[in-house]
Amino acid sequence: MKVAGVDGCRGGWVIVTSSIEGGASTVERVARLDALFERVRGGEFGAVGIDMPIGLPSHTRRASDSALRVHLGPRRSSVFPTPPRVVLGAADYHDALARARDATGVGLSKQAWNLVDKIRDVDALMTPDLQPLVSEAHPESSFAELAGAPLATRKSTTEGRHERMQLLQSSFPDVVDHLSRPVAFTVDVLDAFAAAWTARRMAAGSARWFGDDERDARGLQMKVAV
Repeated sequence: MKVAGVDGCRGGWVIVTSSIEGGASTVERVARLDALFERVRGGEFGAVGIDMPIGLPSHTRRASDSALRVHLGPRRSSVFPTPPRVVLGAADYHDALARARDATGVGLSKQAWNLVDKIRDVDALMTPDLQPLVSEAHPESSFAELAGAPLATRKSTTEGRHERMQLLQSSFPDVVDHLSRPVAFTVDVLDAFAAAWTARRMAAGSARWFGDDERDARGLQMKVAV
C-alpha cells in the first residue's frame, strides 16, 4: 500500500509517492491531479496528504487554521486564512477581495489569491467520501513535529532548506538524491515530502488532527492532518 504527499508548484503539482512502511520514493511533477485521484479511488493509496486547503468556510475562519497558528507560535505566519468558498468564483483579485470582505468582514491576501486556481482544482476533485483518506496537510507543521518544536529557520534560506532536508532523511533516505535533480523548486519538493510523511502517519493512525468537526457547504471536513 502506498502513500503520497502533494504540493503545488509552478505549472502544476509535485507528488511524492512511497510505501507506508518506507523504502524508495518517487517524485514527479504533473499538470493536474485527476490521475492521482483516480488511483486513490482505485485503492492504490492508504493515505494522501495535500498541501492545499480542503474544506472552505462560508462566513467565518476555520478552527483548523486558528489551531495551527497557536501550535506553530513563532512560525504562525506560515498559516494564512483559508479563502471563503465564494472567492472561487471571482474573476480577478479585486473581485475576490470584495467577495471575501462581504462574506467574512476581512480581506484576502495576494498570497491566498495566487493559490485560488489550485484550491479550485482540488475542491473540484474532493468529495466527503474520500476523507480522511485524502486530507489537507501543512508541511511547516510537519517539520515542527519532526523537530519537536517550530523551526527557527525559514525555508526560503539555504540553512532552512538544509535543516528541513535533514529532518526528512530518517523517514526518506533518498530525499537527498531527489533534491539533487529536483523536478520543481526545492522548497516545493521538500513540502511534498513533508506531506508524504504526514500521509504515513495518517495511514498508521498516528497523525495529529487540527480543527473540529465542522464541515463546509459541500460537506467537506475542515481538518488538517500533521
